[in-house]
Amino acid sequence: MLKIASAALLVLTLTAARAADVNDYPTEARADYVYVCMKTNGETREALKRCACSIDVIASLLPYERYEAAETVASMDLALGAVGNMFRNSPQAKAMSDDLRRAQAEAEIRCF
Repeated sequence: MLKIASAALLVLTLTAARAADVNDYPTEARADYVYVCMKTNGETREALKRCACSIDVIASLLPYERYEAAETVASMDLALGAVGNMFRNSPQAKAMSDDLRRAQAEAEIRCF
């Protein structure tokens, strides 16, 4: 009986650890993503479902720190002049943007 209880506790601990890894996105970031996604895809219940799915997929593929950095790079990429050029021409910034685009593409395939 002790072995079964120990095994169950181990499974619960591992499951909680995995959930924490996948759920490192703050609620505000998830809500912001879903809000913008719904504005883009229609403000319907179906859009809510698909947009929530999309951020969940992205969160499963990119830790929040990398997502936040890639979003920052994406917004700076739109800047004009020297600042924009610096971000567009940086290999590190390009790699971050590429990671985000791949995660978004996977989310599109799975959710839409």
